[in-house]
Amino acid sequence: MQTSESAAIELSIVMPCLNEADTLEVCIEKAQRSLRELGIQGEVVVADNGSDDGSPEIAERCGARVVRVAERGYGSALMGGIEASRGRYILMGDADDSYDFLEIEGFVEKLRQGNDLVQGCRLPGGGGRIVSGAMPVLHRWFGNPLLTLMVRWMFGAPIHDAYCGLRAFTKSHYDRLDQRCTGMEFATEMIVKSSLLRAKIAEVPITLHPDGRSSHGPHLRTFRDGWRTVRFFLMYSPRWLFLYPGLLLIALGALGYAVALPGLEIFGLGFDAHTLLFASLFVLMGYQSVLFALLTKTFAVTEGLMPEDPRLDRFFEMAKLEAGLVVGLGALFCGGGLLVGAVEQWRESGFGSLDYAHTMRWVIPGVTLAALGFQTVLWSFYVSILGMRRR
Repeated sequence: MQTSESAAIELSIVMPCLNEADTLEVCIEKAQRSLRELGIQGEVVVADNGSDDGSPEIAERCGARVVRVAERGYGSALMGGIEASRGRYILMGDADDSYDFLEIEGFVEKLRQGNDLVQGCRLPGGGGRIVSGAMPVLHRWFGNPLLTLMVRWMFGAPIHDAYCGLRAFTKSHYDRLDQRCTGMEFATEMIVKSSLLRAKIAEVPITLHPDGRSSHGPHLRTFRDGWRTVRFFLMYSPRWLFLYPGLLLIALGALGYAVALPGLEIFGLGFDAHTLLFASLFVLMGYQSVLFALLTKTFAVTEGLMPEDPRLDRFFEMAKLEAGLVVGLGALFCGGGLLVGAVEQWRESGFGSLDYAHTMRWVIPGVTLAALGFQTVLWSFYVSILGMRRR
């Protein structure tokens, strides 16, 4: 049942709205009917994002509370609606009649059991059902399964449908998430941050129905919003964006050094100074990538974009500024020594021609060590500045 303002509200049903006159009324009526039949003290909040088709007036006529959100974007509308909600629990769902608000009972039960986030699942892999014509083929068989696989693999999210917009959560959990995304990736940001915070996440199978609107198509743009979601995943996972590729490059570089320094010949292939150049390139790029992983993680945690990570705390306990300077200056010294040795070889030849295959075995490692050492010195100062707020 919907309540007066003085009564305690358990559930706020929030619907983002941008020109949803075709379907808004039926969505509000279903939501209100669910509240009545389940005996839930609740409210329906329509977060209007600048509709010019009379949607706000329809919502008010149906008894919903309208919150006008000026900043455009799916995430912006939801942020405005959620922040204005008065319920202990929040259930969000699109107002296009593709989600059935008569199915909210399972969400409320899971929240009452102590879960922080209850995610709807439309895909059969999680027990959901998609009515014929309700989801484009590309989304059903490629987009949603791929994005779900990524969020499960990269962040350990225990869900089967990453992009389902029908979900419920506690208001306190939402406040802890500190959401930032104003577009369609708002939904995946919630899942990623909840997973990183080790929140209690449950899943409820639902049925997806065909979009009931006739005046315009979906707001979702397949490739634009799909890319924005993938971009968000990478930005919130320095391991996959920087660390793992960096370690792979360093490993390839080390392998190159192992076969090129002694001048090995394997399967008829000779590895010489040119291989050293490629190996050094891999090492330098890989080391830079690893440093970016640490810098990105430090910045994200310091600015509250990602939760605290005990592994990062342990790293800072070991990797003091002075330790980094010692390692960096040591590498610079060793690299400089190799370069001095190469110059000495040139002096011994009367500053004439050299055996480049031999000399480059001094020059290339020397340059590489000097570059790594210099990067380490600069990085040590920079990461110490970033980490000052953590100490």
